[in-house]
Amino acid sequence: MHNSRGRARFGVLVPFTNSNLEPDMALLRPDGVSMHFARMGGYDADEIPDEAQMQGLGAADLEEPLALLSGVKPDVILYGCTSATLTHGPEFDRALTAKIKQDSGAQTVTAAGSLVQALQAIGAKTIGFASPYVPNINDMAIDFLERSGIKTIARSEVQETLDNDGQGGLTPDRVYELGCGAEHKNADAIVLSCTDMRSVEVIDALEERLGKPVVTSNQAMLFTCLQKLQMTDVIDGYGSLLRRVYG
Repeated sequence: MHNSRGRARFGVLVPFTNSNLEPDMALLRPDGVSMHFARMGGYDADEIPDEAQMQGLGAADLEEPLALLSGVKPDVILYGCTSATLTHGPEFDRALTAKIKQDSGAQTVTAAGSLVQALQAIGAKTIGFASPYVPNINDMAIDFLERSGIKTIARSEVQETLDNDGQGGLTPDRVYELGCGAEHKNADAIVLSCTDMRSVEVIDALEERLGKPVVTSNQAMLFTCLQKLQMTDVIDGYGSLLRRVYG
């Protein structure tokens, strides 16, 4: 019998238009962990999620959603937007993590910081990068990773400009193709960045085809939470990252 609670509580801050982070966390959730969500705003749902919108989200006031989420006394809080801090840089990401931890009293992880931690855990120095972002955000994301010691040697982008619904509406087949487009023989791993992209459903298929680890925003956040709480769960079905226990 799969336990829905009792071991730990994960609190998740979700951009208010994001339709995939919650279902992904339902798939990834370890036994005995309960998931609690709060929506955050700070951007216009009808505008294209470009670098200005994502920087605005990253800088938005979290007082209300964080206070509401803190009501369940989570053990760890997940900041569930990758591009909101990718567009500001590693120092901003670390400062936001520290502020959420200070304000909530909970261990804290961000999606962007978790990508770095997961890649470091598997020893990946070079990557292929894929996302549904506009090109300018991809530039910023690649710079963020490079400043964290990870070099991007292949890049895969959507050809059309997607709005918030469009990013979340990419089918797993489209995400799979996007991931294949990031392959490079010298890449240690493939990164699929975006908490609202349906990536976790194709991780195993991509790893089987490409023969290397695939790291996604939501999978990496779950991995980083397990590390923070020293939980040694091995989770099958969502990539080699979660099937291994790291010290």
